[in-house]
Amino acid sequence: MNDAIKGSCLCGGVTYQFRGPEYVFQYCHCSRCRKFTGSAHSAHILVQPENFEWLAGEELVGRYELPGARHFATSFCTRCGSSLPWLSQSGGAVMITAGTLDEDPGIRPTQNIYFASRAPWRVEVDAIAQHDELPPRKHKGD
Repeated sequence: MNDAIKGSCLCGGVTYQFRGPEYVFQYCHCSRCRKFTGSAHSAHILVQPENFEWLAGEELVGRYELPGARHFATSFCTRCGSSLPWLSQSGGAVMITAGTLDEDPGIRPTQNIYFASRAPWRVEVDAIAQHDELPPRKHKGD
């Protein structure tokens, strides 16, 4: 990953870019990541802070640090609420929220962390019905 990869929030007010080398691309199943993403897990690419830069809208970036957490924090767009990259509390890594990438980073997740904490309702994506768009509408009585 030598070329800059860009990302943005939903409203486009915040944009960023990063370059490799990446530390790791991972899914985190901890309850903290589930709560801030509202999903079964988070998807993060970790990079060194010097390989990350805000391009626009840094003033729109909010941050929440969970009291007592050593590494965990979250960042978000104060306009649209999108999750955004955040600097770990230790300062050693920027967590790139993969769902905000505007292009394919050219790498894929290599590990699940806190898998024992995964949501009890989680199922493998390939194990359930797949639709390219909204599913067909069901009629009452079907």
